Amino acid sequence: MTLGSYLRSCGYKVIEAADGEEALIVLQDDDLPIDAVLAEVALRGKVDGFGLASWIRDRRPQVAVILAATPTRAAKAAGDLCEEGPTMSKPYDHQLVLDRIKRLLAARGK
Repeated sequence: MTLGSYLRSCGYKVIEAADGEEALIVLQDDDLPIDAVLAEVALRGKVDGFGLASWIRDRRPQVAVILAATPTRAAKAAGDLCEEGPTMSKPYDHQLVLDRIKRLLAARGK
């Protein structure tokens, strides 16, 4: 089961994007309610996870950001862009991702 399928089975609406540019297009729709974004640090294309997280922090600060990456020095640098620590280390367990999302949303009163 994919992570998206797992989160859907837990009652969450999931919007998937192929890369950072597609994610930015989705995020630019202010009428679309988005509570959290899980993104890979190493996204294909011109916008990587750091760029996406920075854009979200600047333009949609109400959206929680979780970056996923293999444990590297660059991934650890994501701490300034994310809540609850820098990143989720890959590979990750679906339940751990769900728990992180639940904590972030509860902290924001959602």
